[in-house]
Amino acid sequence: MPDPLAGMPPLADIGKRLAARVIDVVIVAIPLFLIQLAFGTNRYTVETERGEDISEVITKSYSGSGLIMTLISILAYVGYDWFFTKKNGQTIGKKTVGLRVAMLNDGSVPQSGPALSRAAVLWLPTLICCFCLWPIALIISVLVDKPYKQGLHDKVAKTVVVRSA
Repeated sequence: MPDPLAGMPPLADIGKRLAARVIDVVIVAIPLFLIQLAFGTNRYTVETERGEDISEVITKSYSGSGLIMTLISILAYVGYDWFFTKKNGQTIGKKTVGLRVAMLNDGSVPQSGPALSRAAVLWLPTLICCFCLWPIALIISVLVDKPYKQGLHDKVAKTVVVRSA
């Protein structure tokens, strides 16, 4: 079977991928922070109680405004990644560092479906429940995947990240 990467630019290295992701996070996070600041929303309500045995019980739950802010964050991060990936394979971060997302089978720009599934797997676990662990899992998946350096989000969408030509 022929190599799907034949004729494509070289695969992106992890350093550039991380740099692109940091740029993208900052681009989306700043407006979200300003919205949160303007409306005084909290994502979580944390309550502590002292029990008789002096241990603390901590309850973390979404407040009403926090749930709205989480939904806005999901729309912002997933929408940003989906839109730019389906447009030309490059978020602003990827364009800045010279990378693009390509379909593994032919190197084309991902269409709407693969771009959306990639964005959803990339952002939903992070924003809903696994803020610290999911990004680490994605980085590890890129580092250990052979031969295409695909993160879990790339595997779902059947994409790779390559240097832009």
